[in-house]
Amino acid sequence: MDHTPAAHRRLRAIHDHLSPTADDSPSHLRSNPTAGEFYSEQGYSVVLPEKLQTGKWNVYRSVRSPLQLVSKFPNHPEIGTLHENFVRSVDTFRDYKYLGTRVRIDGTVGEYKWMTYGEAGTARSAIGSGLIYYGVSKGSSVGLYFINRPEWLILDHACSAYSFVSVPLYDTLGPDAVKYIVSHASVQVIFCVAQTLNILLSYLSDIPTVRLIVVVGGIDDQIPSVPSSNGVQIITYSKLLNQGRSNLQPFCPPKPDDIATICYTSGTTGTPKGAVLTHGNFIASVAGGTLDEKFGPSDVYISYLPLAHIYERANQVMAVHFGIAVGFFQGDSMKLMDDIAALRPTIFCSVPRLYNRIYAGIINAVKTSGGLKERLFNAAYNAKRQALLHGKNPSPMWDRLVFNKIKEKLGGRVRFIASGASPLSPDIMEFLKICFGGRVTEGYGMTESTCVISCIDEGDTLGGHVGSPNAACEIKLVDVPEMNYTSDDLPNPRGEICVRGPIVFRGYHKDEIQTREIIDEDGWLHTGDIGTWLPGGRLKIIDRKKNIFKLAQGEYIAPEKIENVYAKCKFVAQCFVYGDSLNASLVAVVPVDHDMLKAWAASEGIMYNDLAQLCNDPRAKAAVLAEMDAAGRDAQLRGFEFVKAVTLVIEPFSLENGLLTPTFKIKRPQAKEYFAKEISDMYIELSRTDISQKTL
Repeated sequence: MDHTPAAHRRLRAIHDHLSPTADDSPSHLRSNPTAGEFYSEQGYSVVLPEKLQTGKWNVYRSVRSPLQLVSKFPNHPEIGTLHENFVRSVDTFRDYKYLGTRVRIDGTVGEYKWMTYGEAGTARSAIGSGLIYYGVSKGSSVGLYFINRPEWLILDHACSAYSFVSVPLYDTLGPDAVKYIVSHASVQVIFCVAQTLNILLSYLSDIPTVRLIVVVGGIDDQIPSVPSSNGVQIITYSKLLNQGRSNLQPFCPPKPDDIATICYTSGTTGTPKGAVLTHGNFIASVAGGTLDEKFGPSDVYISYLPLAHIYERANQVMAVHFGIAVGFFQGDSMKLMDDIAALRPTIFCSVPRLYNRIYAGIINAVKTSGGLKERLFNAAYNAKRQALLHGKNPSPMWDRLVFNKIKEKLGGRVRFIASGASPLSPDIMEFLKICFGGRVTEGYGMTESTCVISCIDEGDTLGGHVGSPNAACEIKLVDVPEMNYTSDDLPNPRGEICVRGPIVFRGYHKDEIQTREIIDEDGWLHTGDIGTWLPGGRLKIIDRKKNIFKLAQGEYIAPEKIENVYAKCKFVAQCFVYGDSLNASLVAVVPVDHDMLKAWAASEGIMYNDLAQLCNDPRAKAAVLAEMDAAGRDAQLRGFEFVKAVTLVIEPFSLENGLLTPTFKIKRPQAKEYFAKEISDMYIELSRTDISQKTL
C-alpha cells in the first residue's frame, strides 16, 4: 500500500516530538519549530489522524501516552485482572489498614476499626470457597443487594478470584427493577441485609434463578425458613465464611477478557440496561487514569458514593492498587460529615451536589459572621486566588488565619479532591482549591467507558472543562448537524463525544440492538454528550444530545446547564427547569433549603403556620426568583435561559419519589408528569402577566 512509507515517516517524526521534556511544564511535548506539521494543537492532548488515507486530524489522545493507549499499569504489566490486582496488594500491603468501619459501643458510634489487606484476602478466599461449597459454578452471576460496607468489597474480590460475575442490585432502584435485573442477569446467589431480605422474600417465586440468599450481618437463629419446594437456601454471611474456611478451594482466576461485572444503569427512561464490563476494562481505566497520580498506603479514602455505580467501583480498584485505607460511612448521608471528621480522609471524591452545599454553607457562614471576619475571609480568598492564578505559592499565613478552620470540615487532611457525575461550576472548583488546597480535579465518564474518559490534569489552572483524555482511550467529536454542531465550527470544533480504547465496555447484556446503537462498527462509543475542544487539548462538555428542547421562538435549551447555575443559590436545594415548544419562556420547580428560607422569613418578619404556606407566599417566590436571576446574570445566561416563574416545594427530588436516577440526575419525563399541575399553573400565571402588561 503506497501510504505505508509516508505513515511510517509521520509516526517516526511524531515520536521524535513526543520525548518527555526535562522540566515540569504543563506541556509534555518537546518544543520544536516543525511540530505544527503534526499537531493542530499542543498542551495536554495530541491530535492524530483517524485514518491516514482521509487525512482528517481529529483523534485526541493524552500527551502522556500518545502512540499507544494504556491497557496495564506501566510498573506492573503482569496485572491484567482485578484478581491479580488484589493478590499483589494482599502480598505487598499485607499488614496495612484496608477496610474500616465505625464501631458502636453502647449505642454510640466510636472510632474506626480496621481490617488489614491480609485479613481481607483471607476473608475473600473463605467467601469464594463457601460459594463453591454451595455449588455455585464459574461464570455464575452473584447479586449484591446492600449499601457500602466491607463485605461488599470482600465479596467483589471473591467474585474476581473464583470467576463469578458480580451484579450490583441498587437498594434504591425499587423492587421492580431488582426483580428485572435478577432474572435478566440470571442471578443465582444474592447477598443482602435484613432489610432487603424481606423485600426479596415478598417476590421469591418471581426470581426462580436464585438458589442461595446470604444475609450480611444476619444472626443464625433469626433467619426465616422458606419452603424447600422453593429450592432456595437462606444462610448468614458468617455461616458461609465459616463453611468456606473449613473447605478452602484454590482460586479459579479469570482472564483479562472475562466478564467482571454487569453494571445496570437506570437511565432516565425505560428498563435498566446491563453494561458488561471485563477485568481488562477496569485495569485499563484505572491504569490510564492514575498515570501521574502518587497515592500510597498512608492515604485514606471515605467510601459513601454508591458501590453499585461505576464511579465508586473504579475508585475501589484504584484504592486496592495503591494500598489505600478505605473507611466506610455509617450508611446515613445525614451523618456523613461526622464520619469524615472521625476518619480524616486524605482523598475525597464526591459529586457537585455535595460541593455546592459545602460552598453555600461556608459562604452563608461568612456573610452572617459579618464585620471583621467577613473582611478577613475576603482578603484571604482574594490573595490566595491571585497567587494561584499566577502559578505562585500563596502565603501560608492565610491558611493559618482562615482556611485551616474550613479544611476541618473535611477532616483537615484532604490533599486530593475529585468531582464527577455532573458538571462542577468553575467558581466552585476555584473555591475548593482556595479553601481546601491540594489537588482539585474534575473527571468525566460513564458506566459504558468503565468510568473516566477525561480528567483535568495536575497543574492546569483553567476551570470549566473536563481535561484531557484518559491515557487508556482516544476521543473524537462527531458532527451533529441537526443541532448545528460540526468539526468546522469556529473558534473550536464541536460535536458528539465518541470514545475508543480498552476502557470501552463489551456491550449491553442480552441487548444487541442497543449495543449497536451506542458502539459503531469502528469501535467508537457514542456518549450522547456534546463537547468542544478548548485550546491546549482540553475537552469541554457543552450539551446533551437527548435532553435539549426548543422554546416556542425556536431557541434551543440545555436545561442541565441552567439548573447547575441555579443550584448555587442559597435558597435552592435542587432545581428542575422546564420548557417546551408551545411556550416562549422557562419555568422551574425548586425544592427549597428549609433552613435558609426560614432564616429569610424571620429576617423579613414574615409570619407563617408551616413551611408549605411559606413556599406559597408570593414574597418568598419573589425572593427566590430574585436570587436565581442574580445567579443567572453572574453566569451570563442568555435572556431566554432565565426562568420566568418558580414553584417552591418542600419535598426534595429523591430516589424514593422516583424523580432522581441513582446517580442523582433528574428523571425529566417523570418530573414533568409529577409536577404537571404546577407547570400548567405557572404558564397560566405567566400568560396573565403578559396580557396585563400588553394592555397597560
